[in-house]
Amino acid sequence: MLRFPPPLPTCFPSSTLRHHLIFQPPLSAAAAIPSSSSSTSAAVINLSNSSSPTSSPKRHVIEINGGDNPNDVLPLQSRRYDFTPLLNFLSNQTPSSFFSDDENSSPKSLEPLELQLAESYRAVPGPLWHSLLKSLCSSRGSNIGLAYAVVSWLQKHNLCFSYELLYAILIHALGRSEQLYEAFQLSKKQKLTPLTYNALISACARNHELEKALNLISRMREDGYPSDFVNYSLIIRCLIRSRRIDSIILHKLCREIECDKLEVDIHLSNDIIIGFAKAGDASRAMEFLSGVQGRGVSVKTETLLAVINELGNSGRTEEAEAIFEEMRDNGLKPRSKAYNALLKAYVKAGSLKDAEFIVSEMERTGVYPDEHTYSLLIAAYSDAGRWESARIVLKEMEAKDCQPNSFVFSRILATYRDKGEWHRVFEVLREMKKIGVSPDGHFYNVMIDTFGKNNCLDHAMTAFDKMVSEGIQPDIVTWNTLIDCHCKSGKHGRAEELFHEMMEKGFSPCPTTFNIMLNSFGEQERWDDVKSLLGNMRTRGLLPNTVTYTTLVHIYGKSGRFGDAIKCLEDMKSQGLKPLASMYNALINAYARRGMSDEAINAFKAMRADGLPPCVLALNSLINAFGEDRRDAEAFAVLQYMKENGLKPDVVTFTTLMKARIRVDKFHEVPAVYQEMILSGCAPDRKAREMLRSALRYMRQSLK
Repeated sequence: MLRFPPPLPTCFPSSTLRHHLIFQPPLSAAAAIPSSSSSTSAAVINLSNSSSPTSSPKRHVIEINGGDNPNDVLPLQSRRYDFTPLLNFLSNQTPSSFFSDDENSSPKSLEPLELQLAESYRAVPGPLWHSLLKSLCSSRGSNIGLAYAVVSWLQKHNLCFSYELLYAILIHALGRSEQLYEAFQLSKKQKLTPLTYNALISACARNHELEKALNLISRMREDGYPSDFVNYSLIIRCLIRSRRIDSIILHKLCREIECDKLEVDIHLSNDIIIGFAKAGDASRAMEFLSGVQGRGVSVKTETLLAVINELGNSGRTEEAEAIFEEMRDNGLKPRSKAYNALLKAYVKAGSLKDAEFIVSEMERTGVYPDEHTYSLLIAAYSDAGRWESARIVLKEMEAKDCQPNSFVFSRILATYRDKGEWHRVFEVLREMKKIGVSPDGHFYNVMIDTFGKNNCLDHAMTAFDKMVSEGIQPDIVTWNTLIDCHCKSGKHGRAEELFHEMMEKGFSPCPTTFNIMLNSFGEQERWDDVKSLLGNMRTRGLLPNTVTYTTLVHIYGKSGRFGDAIKCLEDMKSQGLKPLASMYNALINAYARRGMSDEAINAFKAMRADGLPPCVLALNSLINAFGEDRRDAEAFAVLQYMKENGLKPDVVTFTTLMKARIRVDKFHEVPAVYQEMILSGCAPDRKAREMLRSALRYMRQSLK
């Protein structure tokens, strides 16, 4: 048995790393032995762009300039380490596997070339091996297999002590390459340490495997390693970057943090606040923000902007204003992003005067409006129907050399879409062409949605084909829009084809995609497919959200599968989610259609028990349930309940009450209900007038 002396300590030298690509023939193994005569220390690293072991290697040079520190790994004189012979040697061996168990065994004998290689690299400091490994893993055409072979070879010859860092680099690279299974197999080669645990958790987060990441945190506890803030921040940031953040996931992470008894630091607090804001949970984001500020800690501007944005999206403009003013009170000078966040809130709320004021305030304080500012202002004018004002803003943009972009026109198009004026799409396209603006992906998404909402499916598919032909890659929003508009038009078969086509082209469905398809299968009463789709969703690491459960309750209730609907409610609550009023409305309405008034009452009571206030929609469904069950007295008792609780009956309320009277043959009382509707300020619609005419017609016939 050959016994080698231990390698040098692997502390980092106080040196400067400079990287150069050098194309030259590989050096011989003998040339790899350090030479003290060279004037510049260098580590030559072979990088192959091909997975083939016989591919021609490139050279990657790391130059290390030694300092005067006597504790440096490198001596005062420069040294040169050429890794090309080693990488050539390993490339010509049998490819290393992550799953074999014999790589780390000590060698019983060595060929002369391998012995010479081992001896020539004995003095290489640890940081150079780390640099070599990172280069192999991170360069274009990275060769993780070769990198793993290097680590195995180092262990075989006992040439480096910091193996946990080397394995962490490999695991990180595998996670980045979406090879999570291989990363877990590799982790079995070494006893897991906090460093390798963190690399695995990061790999899981990057690949959207939340449950595996949380299980790893639990295993850390069992191994005696306390979990830290980094693990949770890694998960949250990866979820935010991949736009897969969800309030359910964050609630679960917060429970895990409480379980670990961690006192959340400022960095993790910022991540949690941004996470809840991006997940659309403004209340929870505000709760965490208040808690952090209550401890006298200042949060990042990025965090405040995320909260302002979500408050604006939720219609909570006063709170958005308060945070904006708080930024100024704390001495922070708002920039265009902060102003735009508040401007977006005003546009969302339809507050045109406030929108105009905030733009004027920007200019007064020396913050120049940017493209996004103008886009939002144009959207505000478009929403208000002030087309001339929108055109003036376009002219102002041109005068200030601020070229209108595709987003501006997409906002104008969205306004036409919401007004049902789909034919104006072509006018917008002509205007864009006139000033030289090309449609982008977002514009195409709005255009496809405009055609879809107006049942112009041929135009929607033509726009999609045009988008692809122009080299614009469709995103998940594009696919969801196409699938949804076909579902709503009753083209369920075509919608399913698009769903499979999307996955075949490498797009992963998001919760919205699954919700659309669940509703489609439910309308077709394909219950086995509904269960299969839910299983597929969970397999992909996507947890059902509030919309998912609401969709399930709706489709189950509509088909009379009330047991399944109730189970969905129970499952939702067990996940720590609070049911929405719309979910109970769907359930009450489902009972109402079948005349199951007692069950409808119980659903309404459960809604109130969950802390949800009564709403007109739910009470209208309850009135309908009593009407279908021929219990008109109870139906009018609901009307009285509405009045006593300050709820204003609408035209649906009175129309449903008229129908309840007709169902029990009390035609003579229908005109009185119609009169009360008018006196309450509700304008009768076509259905109400038809109901009145039907009652009067029957009364005239009964008098003959």
